[in-house]
Amino acid sequence: MARRKKGLSFYSKERKVNKGLIAEIFSWIFWGLAMVLAAFVFMYCFGIRTDMSGASMKPTLTNGQKVLMNRFVYYVSEPKSGDVIVFLPNGNTGSHYYIRRVIAGPGETIRIEDGVIYVDGFFYEDGFFYDKIADAGIAENDIVLGEDEYFVLGDNRNDSEDSRSSNIGIVRREYIEGRVWFKFSDGNMQMGLIK
Repeated sequence: MARRKKGLSFYSKERKVNKGLIAEIFSWIFWGLAMVLAAFVFMYCFGIRTDMSGASMKPTLTNGQKVLMNRFVYYVSEPKSGDVIVFLPNGNTGSHYYIRRVIAGPGETIRIEDGVIYVDGFFYEDGFFYDKIADAGIAENDIVLGEDEYFVLGDNRNDSEDSRSSNIGIVRREYIEGRVWFKFSDGNMQMGLIK
């Protein structure tokens, strides 16, 4: 049996690295970062929150009501008639978001006559649900929408600043931020999808 010499030793004892532990730590870091990235992408695409301003979308939305905007949907499709959209009027980044309903899209002709909406000469079906329009604004004559142009109205047809007004006018596709898809009910935590 060899005896260990007492005194100084210049040799250090090698420590063994637990490779399994290091791999697990890196795995936790990777999945943690992946979850943060996924949450950010989800919120950016589906969870941008904004507020309804004014009474122009009553009864669908009320003044101050919070909604979620879906940005992703218009990366894979185009706005269509009936969609409730969020846009910046005339692309003015200094303005608040406007929320209105798409009535007509690119290539369609719109006219409001005797309080009734006509798209391509045909009665617009949703007219049964809303009051007759008192002021046709710029839509009293035929408006032919160009490429990437949309005509929008508020659901509260007689108390809405929308495409009939020269302040808003026709909404270009590049000014549309997304589609409203979820609303928070006033005064409580009930939520609902937008139709």
